[in-house]
Parts: sequence; structure tokens; C-alpha cells
Amino acid sequence: MKCPYCGFSESKVIDSRPTEEGTSIRRRRECHSCQRRFTTYETVERLPLVVIKRDGSRQTFDRSKLVNSMLKACEKRSVALDDLEAIADEIEQELQSSLEREVRTMEIGDMVMRRLQLLDEVAYVRFASVYRQFRDINTFMEELNRLLHDREN
Repeated sequence: MKCPYCGFSESKVIDSRPTEEGTSIRRRRECHSCQRRFTTYETVERLPLVVIKRDGSRQTFDRSKLVNSMLKACEKRSVALDDLEAIADEIEQELQSSLEREVRTMEIGDMVMRRLQLLDEVAYVRFASVYRQFRDINTFMEELNRLLHDREN
């Protein structure tokens, strides 16, 4: 690690500790040449994940879009933001763990629906109505009947 003050390429680590979020490591270093101290952060390198939309276009995975779509489905429901953040973390981790670098929006939507169904059934139906593009009351009722059938079994 080059010293930001003198450019010398060797330093020693004086202190290491995880950040509050636990997503990186904060390191205090001291330059061997000028003895000045500086801080570096070490994070896991994540490979870019590309989402293939219904129309075939591609865009970079955006976790905030995932959380916002669940927030809309949970509007005026007693679902904690922490629960939605945890779902987003699970989904992102599952996607990053897979060997695929491209994922279809349908796969992500299915992952969200499975988790929302366990968390809040009303939020699940709201999300499903947009995600599956319910066109009329019959498709809506079919989904409700399926949900009731799953609950009974």
C-alpha cells in the first residue's frame, strides 16, 4: 500500500477492526519511510451482476430498486424496514453466490415473492399483482385461491 503522503510503497498495519456494518475492515497503517499514519479500508470485491429485464434490455443490479419495490408492496403494513433489508441481503447474497453473472427479473421476482409470502401475505399479493401483471379480477382471485390452498396444506 503506497503512502498517500510520500508515496513509499511499504507500510505496517498498526490496528485492524471491522466497520460497524461488518462489510469491510478498517486498517490503520504507518509508513516505513515518513512514519505518518493513514487509514485504509478492505472490502470484498463483488463481481457486477446484470439484470435482464422483460424487454430483453440489461442493466446493473440495483439493491435499492429491490428494497423500494418491496416497500411499495408493504405500504401501510406492519412490516419492519429491517425485515425488508434482510430479504434484500439474502437475495443479493444468493445472486452473488451463484456462478451466473446475469439474472432475469423473473428469477428475482420469484425470490422476493417466496420471502414476502412468509413475511406478510397482503404484501405478497400486492407484489404479485404488479410482478405477474394481473389483468383482471379473475387472475387476482386465482392467486388468492392458490394462497389459501397453500395455507391449508
